[in-house]
Amino acid sequence: MKEIEFVIDTEEIAEFFYRELTARGYIPGEDELFELADITFDYLLSKCLIEEEQD
Repeated sequence: MKEIEFVIDTEEIAEFFYRELTARGYIPGEDELFELADITFDYLLSKCLIEEEQD
């Protein structure tokens, strides 16, 4: 299987959640959006879909 390298940006995830939630009639706060983004990132880590890169 070929390995693919890509970058996941939690700010981009937060923006995605904002667009999707507002389209569904929810108005999330900024704090909630970044918590959702962090949870999503942690979920991807736990499922071994991504690896966290240490700087």
